[in-house]
Amino acid sequence: MGKPTGFLDYKREDIHERDPKKRVKDWNEYTLPAPDSLMERQGARCMDCATPFCHIGMEINGMTSGCPIHNLIPEWNDLVYRGRWKEALDRLMKTNNFPEFTGRVCPAPCEGSCTVEISEPAVTIKNIERAIIDKGFENGWITPRIPGSRTGKRIAIVGSGPAGLAAADQLNQAGHTVTVYERADRAGGLLVYGIPNMKLDKGIVERRIDLLRQEGIEFVLNTEIGRDVSPEQLRAEYDAVILCTGAQKQRDLELEGRDAVGVHFAMDYLTVSTQRLLGSQVPDEKYIDAAGKDVIVIGGGDTGADCVATALRQKCRSVVQFGKYPKLPGSRTPDNMWPELPNIFTLDYAYEEAAAVHGEDPRQYSVQTKKLVADADGTLKELHTVQMEKALNENGEWVMQEVLGTERIWPAQLVFIAIGFEGPEQPVLSAFGVKTTANRRVATASSSYQTNVDGVFAAGDARRGQSLIVWAIREGREVAAEVESSLSAVPAAVGQ
Repeated sequence: MGKPTGFLDYKREDIHERDPKKRVKDWNEYTLPAPDSLMERQGARCMDCATPFCHIGMEINGMTSGCPIHNLIPEWNDLVYRGRWKEALDRLMKTNNFPEFTGRVCPAPCEGSCTVEISEPAVTIKNIERAIIDKGFENGWITPRIPGSRTGKRIAIVGSGPAGLAAADQLNQAGHTVTVYERADRAGGLLVYGIPNMKLDKGIVERRIDLLRQEGIEFVLNTEIGRDVSPEQLRAEYDAVILCTGAQKQRDLELEGRDAVGVHFAMDYLTVSTQRLLGSQVPDEKYIDAAGKDVIVIGGGDTGADCVATALRQKCRSVVQFGKYPKLPGSRTPDNMWPELPNIFTLDYAYEEAAAVHGEDPRQYSVQTKKLVADADGTLKELHTVQMEKALNENGEWVMQEVLGTERIWPAQLVFIAIGFEGPEQPVLSAFGVKTTANRRVATASSSYQTNVDGVFAAGDARRGQSLIVWAIREGREVAAEVESSLSAVPAAVGQ
């Protein structure tokens, strides 16, 4: 695939980014469109490696390796190299319902398992994927695919994140009538309110939703199952129900001072920021503004980074992000070998911006928050921490322990908690009567998406826990196939 000597002839070149000092002044995407010549040259680096690991889509040591949706990566890399973009698009769409999303916000585990990555920087798979789908829309190659006939079967999907959208797309194309219920005012789930606009422009999400609508999918917004529509009503009116509610119950911190004014969950902050940007009605008392404030983000992941970038655009006075682990190494360690996802130090877009605006990377490592302190009015004023280090305890086990003399007080008027998610919110699951696992996820049989309730299925983060967008798309596609199979011998709902 690609040019036989391409990986030797060309170095990796990533797509260009806007200047960090300039892009923090707006909410537009921080990346720039890539010229065809750059992507064709990068496609040439895809070597004829005989057994491509880039699309194995499996977990190794708890981390994703390769593409979970098994994209035919070498094939469309080769087609891009040869300038056959339309064919590359056709090949890409065979496996991925929404490349415009994954090409922007997926962490690209495919690149970690790229064969070139054994000794050289990986092929820019993610960038090429984005370039293919963007060109498809620009050239009018992406048009509504209207099913030629309808089966008479009706499916309800609860939740419009990537899992729900993928399931809806697959089932609609199979000729079933699909209705997607979403409690927010816009469809897209975390694609809209969990990912800032500078990473994924909401016009791109809306473009896809509009396309799905044109293809026959109905979206019912501002509707919460169990409050506005009962589970019994859904089960009576539809032949199958798929729960794609996500894993949105945020993990909290039990700390002294947690109830101080100015302490918020990260996702709440990102949500209201995007709502205000998109013109949704956000009461002033619910809006969270970092302007002129000292901001601290607790949690070292992507959601925390997005909080950093958002606070910068709101013109915060300072911003720091705490991580509980040591700084990652600059290259793979012996216990993190290819084709595992590289667990190495990187400079995310948000950290480049913070360094450009405030002069330094905002991340602090091996930090333990001890308490939050409010003033007499109950408003947050400072945060207390101590440094941690890895050490052997009396049983010969490695543990994290406090380092004496490293206590520190940080000024803070805003703190965002970004330490992950516990699992799905339970009210909807309880209303349907579906069983859950010990870790609060929807329980299904092994390699199945069927819950204990007849005709009710589950997919995405609600079933597997907080995960990547590509896993959500894979689950959406697979639950659709299972529902399709289950409906093949079942009559349509009464009266339909």
